[in-house]
Formats: sequence, C-alpha cells, structure tokens
Amino acid sequence: MTQTNSADIEAARLLLARLGVSVTDLLATAAPPTAVPTFAEYVPIVSAAVGAGTRRVYSSYWNRLVEHWGARRLDEPTPTEIRQLTETLKTALIVRRNARGGRSATEHFIAALRCVYTNAENDGLINPGSNPALKVAKPRRLTSTRQAIPDAQLAEINRIAAMTGNDPALDTLILRLHTETACRRGGALALTPNDLDATQCLIRLSEKGETVRWQPVSPTLMSHLLHHAESRSTPPNGQLLRYANGRPITKRRYDHLWDRIGRHLPWVATQQISTHWLRHTTLTWVERNYGYATARAFAGHTDAPAASTTATYVKATLPEIAQALSTLTGEPHPLANS
Repeated sequence: MTQTNSADIEAARLLLARLGVSVTDLLATAAPPTAVPTFAEYVPIVSAAVGAGTRRVYSSYWNRLVEHWGARRLDEPTPTEIRQLTETLKTALIVRRNARGGRSATEHFIAALRCVYTNAENDGLINPGSNPALKVAKPRRLTSTRQAIPDAQLAEINRIAAMTGNDPALDTLILRLHTETACRRGGALALTPNDLDATQCLIRLSEKGETVRWQPVSPTLMSHLLHHAESRSTPPNGQLLRYANGRPITKRRYDHLWDRIGRHLPWVATQQISTHWLRHTTLTWVERNYGYATARAFAGHTDAPAASTTATYVKATLPEIAQALSTLTGEPHPLANS
C-alpha cells in the first residue's frame, strides 16, 4: 500500500467518524437495484394514472405495444427497434379514404410510448438519459385539408339532414350546435342539462385538455336544447344528446350522419367532410369579421408556449364573443355588446 493511499484511507475514516457513519452503515443502507418491469406489467399502471381523455386516445396503441412487447422489460428496446415496430404497426392499419400514409397513427404511437417512458422516469425505473422514445422523431404534420364550407353547400348539408334519416330533429340539432359554437365532437357529447344557462344563453363546454368554457348560443338553439333534454327524459347530470328512446348517442351517430349526407351529396363524401369542418367554417367567419382575438376565444383555444406573446394580452371578452354570435345567427343575445 502506498503512502498516498494510506493517507486517503485515513482521511476517509476521519470523515466517516465525524459524520457518525460506519462502513457497516454504508453497506446496510445501500439501495438494492430497482427491478425494471415489463410492458405488460407497467402499461396498466400508466393507464390507471392518466386522465380519461389520454387513456381514450392512447389505449389502442398501448394494447398493440403490449401485444408485441408485453414480455420485454422497459429498458430493453432500442430506438431502432421502436422505429421497426412503428413500421410494422403502419402496415396493419385499416386504410381509409382520408388516410395520410399512417402519419397520425405513427405520431400517436410514439406519443403513447413516450407517455409510458416519462412515467417510468418519474418512478425511477429508468434513467432520464435512457429514454429511447425521445430519440425517435414524430412524423411532420401535413397541412390540414379542412376548410370553411361555403354558405350554399352548408345549406345543402342541413337540408339533407332535415329530410333524411330516422331522427332529423337530433341530426339538425347536432349540426346547429356545432355551427353556432364551433365546439368539438367531444364537447357536444359531454354536454348535460346542468351545463345549460338558459337565462344568459350560455352552455358549458368541457373539451380536450380538460378545458372548460362558457360559450354563448342563440335563444333558438337554447330552446331546442332544453326541449331535447325534456322530451328525451335526460337526467340533469346525464348526457344531453340522446336518441328518441332515451339512449345516449355516441360518436357513431356522427359517422352515420356524414355517411348518409355523403350518399346524397357526393362532394361531401369525396372531400371527406366531417363535423370538424363546421368548426373551421364558423371560426373562419368569426376571424374575418371580428378578428383573431375573438376567433381564438370563440374556439376555446388556451394560451400555449407556442402562441404569440401578444395573445396573452389581447383576449376577447364574453360579450364580444356573444356579439359575434349574434351577428352570425341574426338573433339578439343577452350578453352581446349593445
């Protein structure tokens, strides 16, 4: 043993003695290595920890993940293997007419995998630098093909909805709700009678990202929403939109509605027009007539890091949104600026 080593050891002994710690204490308190779980073991834990919206979006991708890698530990896959699995999943996709090369599925699968690994990091199961999902880039998003629907064509859509199908009252109510409020499908499906403020003609919309906002509606739409809830025996906290037999509708009603409209109006089927096009239509009109700030508030968009700094300061008020709606519908609104 050299003189230098002896001095170092003696210094270490003095330090341990001063701290009141022995070598035995160090050995006894050494943390055992954490066992890294398999995907089959850990994915259900993550699924139970996230919100309902996240679970709904990612569950199918997590199922595929467990199906292919259920027996593998979280620390085993490499970025290259993740890319290979992504390509494998793309080949198994159901190709729809509006498919865009599997980009959306690829993006969601990588996001679902990152969600798993982020939770694993937080739980101390992997080191932050060992997250392979962060080393796999998401595909670049293509520009949306959706656009505003011209007035004449929008009138045709509403005419077909009112003249066909087994429940025209429901279908026309759905179309008017989305046209007036520019709400998303999830917001409409989450609507309950308790979300209706009949006095001020407001509805409470709960949409993605757990956002909640009060949105103005016309007196006519409010009266139809109240009548719909009463005539279809909707409980106060129950889903508002229901079939004539009282059963709540699902997103399948939207699919059937647009399929039927597309059979009568071929251009609807060709362009793959859907409910989200109504959102584009209304927000385009609001932006053109009342500016960006009002359109942003009308859409229920929240300030995000990517938003311009100015958007933090130029927020539209509820009366301004109500005024835009009043002009859009041609009806006075109790909250509109006089």
